[in-house]
Amino acid sequence: MKKEKVRERIVRVASDLFYKQGYNSTGINQIIAEADIAIGSLYNHFSSKNDLLQAYLVKEEVNWFEGYENSTSNISEPREKLLALIDYRKKLQQTSKFAGCHFIKIVSEIGEGNPSVSGFARQHKEKQKDLIKTLVTEYGAQGKLSDIDFVTENIFLLIEGAVVTSTISKQNDSFDQVKKIVQGLLP
Repeated sequence: MKKEKVRERIVRVASDLFYKQGYNSTGINQIIAEADIAIGSLYNHFSSKNDLLQAYLVKEEVNWFEGYENSTSNISEPREKLLALIDYRKKLQQTSKFAGCHFIKIVSEIGEGNPSVSGFARQHKEKQKDLIKTLVTEYGAQGKLSDIDFVTENIFLLIEGAVVTSTISKQNDSFDQVKKIVQGLLP
């Protein structure tokens, strides 16, 4: 196993803390202590806590899409890839112990007070929706759908709703319900 670089360690530690306890509740000194670095090391890599927040969001986005790609790499049918997306989001909830979506959490904590962060989160959700639209379009090319935008929007909203519901209930049965609805939307 290769040695973790200082920058990677800082981002990993900050990411864990931002996700578990919140951005505003995480101080620079805690990040420095838990990453086991000198304060100068932090500022050699990041000019501010906000820069570190941006690195966290980029890391989470990359992880999200790589995780989805890895979990569907052996699936070729667009309908099955859509159903696998629901399973992927369900798995993310389970592995995080129902801690919720990184992007929803940060926007709910920071709001519009940081336009670059809220904008990044919005773009991330748009990329997720674009992924769904691509798969719905591929499925629709088989002549089985009349309104691709309608189906895309519904699948996106159903999955996002399942994430929020499971975060609150600490259970994953909402994903099973979403899967049944999506199977009905994709005859």
